[in-house]
Amino acid sequence: MDNHSRASIWPWLGLAALIVVLDQLTKVLILLNYQLGDSTYVTSFFNIVRVHNSGAAFSFLASAGGWQRWFFTGIGVVATVFIIWMLRAHRGQRLFSFALACILGGAIGNNLIDRPLHGYVVDFFDFHFAFLSGIFHGGHFPAFNIADAGITI
Repeated sequence: MDNHSRASIWPWLGLAALIVVLDQLTKVLILLNYQLGDSTYVTSFFNIVRVHNSGAAFSFLASAGGWQRWFFTGIGVVATVFIIWMLRAHRGQRLFSFALACILGGAIGNNLIDRPLHGYVVDFFDFHFAFLSGIFHGGHFPAFNIADAGITI
């Protein structure tokens, strides 16, 4: 038996589940302690905020009228099935499986939980740098969450 056939996808599904749990716990804390638009100064370049994003990354399609909620949920379902299939097919490739597990956790957290439950994704990490002022309003990179970080890793 080679590494491919002996390797299990369970550790990778566990990593995805960990990302989902951390993502949802932090979002519950934000929802319980912040009103929409509230902000807490943490450092000169970082705040905790409460933002609702009904669109995709960088608020793409946020003002599309509501259909995007179910569109992005559907994409999340398709992505989840595809990623699990890819994990099974490439279970012996650790780095690739790590990346897939992180993306899976993020897709589930944002698209399969937040969108159907709230109609939007809860974002709260707000990084801002003066050198970004020409690109983003006030130098604030679009707010994001743990699921987004998982997708990006």
